[in-house]
Amino acid sequence: MKNLLFIVVIIFTANFTQAQWGNDVRLTNDPAVSALSYTRNSSIAANGDSIHVVWADGRDGKGEIYYKRSTDGDINWSNDTRLTNNDSSSSNPTIAISDSFVHVVWNDFRDGNYEIYYKRSSNGGANWSADVRLTNDSLWAYCPGIAVSGADVYVVWRVDYDSPNVEVFFKHSTDGGTSWGNETRITNDAAGSYNPSVSVSGTNVHIIWEDKRDGNSEIYYKRSTDGGLSWGTDTRLTNNASLSNYPTSTVSGSDLYVVWRDLRDGNWEIYFKHSADAGSTWGPDTRLTNATGNLKLSTVAASASGVHIAWTDDRNGNKEIFYMYSLDEGQSWSNDTLLVNNNVTMSEGPSINLSGDAVHLIWKDKRDGPNGEIYYKRNPTGNLIGIKESDILKNDINIYPNPASDNITISFSNTELSKMSISIYNSLGIEIKRFDEKELLGKSAINFSTESFPTGVYYCVLNYGTKKISRSFVVLR
Repeated sequence: MKNLLFIVVIIFTANFTQAQWGNDVRLTNDPAVSALSYTRNSSIAANGDSIHVVWADGRDGKGEIYYKRSTDGDINWSNDTRLTNNDSSSSNPTIAISDSFVHVVWNDFRDGNYEIYYKRSSNGGANWSADVRLTNDSLWAYCPGIAVSGADVYVVWRVDYDSPNVEVFFKHSTDGGTSWGNETRITNDAAGSYNPSVSVSGTNVHIIWEDKRDGNSEIYYKRSTDGGLSWGTDTRLTNNASLSNYPTSTVSGSDLYVVWRDLRDGNWEIYFKHSADAGSTWGPDTRLTNATGNLKLSTVAASASGVHIAWTDDRNGNKEIFYMYSLDEGQSWSNDTLLVNNNVTMSEGPSINLSGDAVHLIWKDKRDGPNGEIYYKRNPTGNLIGIKESDILKNDINIYPNPASDNITISFSNTELSKMSISIYNSLGIEIKRFDEKELLGKSAINFSTESFPTGVYYCVLNYGTKKISRSFVVLR
């Protein structure tokens, strides 16, 4: 029975998180090239039903930074908003949000060499501030990344000294981007340090990059535990004779996740690494893919125990977007899922983000002709059960019997019953039963019939204010 239960859970969990991916939505429509950042830093950010996207666009003769948003969960999208207006190239935009503040950084050639620029919106993308130049150097400042925690905004980038010396720099604002501190040099070695990524949780700031100091590209890590005031030592995360590059990272509480592409297996594969204690110690390298394709550039997002990864893959002869997920902090993973399949055209450079239960994805696509357009799709319930039990310390929920046949009992503890509801979802993410606050008031358990439920996996979600606990249960006939 236990083996059967395990098999059923795996099959139906995969169906649950994959079946709800919506249609591809074309966000741009012009004859020039539209492109996302070629670094793995995110070009999409979401909060609730608000979705924000940035990209570089050549429709004006030179590359300019454009922005688009949806405030109703992808039902409607705003017109394209041009964020930059100068005679030189602006590219590699990346975005982060905190409440109604939207922050964007990019590299810009208006000063005769590439510099890092920044601008923000304080009202959810409706209006925008003037461009703010963050760097001022005769050397190229390139490939920025951004992370935000409340009013603290953190930016990293690379500075190109005389080849091969490339270093990573950092800058911090404590007032939501109104003013900025001095630059901090993060790396200092004679080799190249490339493609930095920054993530933040509370006062823990994490920077990941690829580094050639060891003779080949390896993934390195550095952290600050005091909001960027001081920094620890460089930590080498990979150690093999081949290439490890294009890293990206994401953080959820004390859980830090890193993905990159790696050539140690003879062809490029996606690898994953997890720290459960804010970067103090690290788990082993985990190989996530096993395919003959070589163009694997990945993106990662996490929320509680849910980790979601998308990447470009040419295993089928052309560039396509693949996806996989873990709902247990990277201990186990779904199979690869081909999300974007255009047969003979190119789909590449995905960027992924989460908001609540939803998974959001954008990428560059050439299905409409030789120019690239920006496309979007979402899974509204893809992160439904990616919720850590520790997020709600004073609440618990148990289901028995599990598996069930005719009846099931859900027991729970709650210190504030008036704020609680319970929803039952099927494997397609459709709510099939709900117990509201009035039905649960004064109770510690509910019992209901499952006679009408087909065999499969179901999800019981306890909604408590803005937080949730989720448990799965199986109905067997």
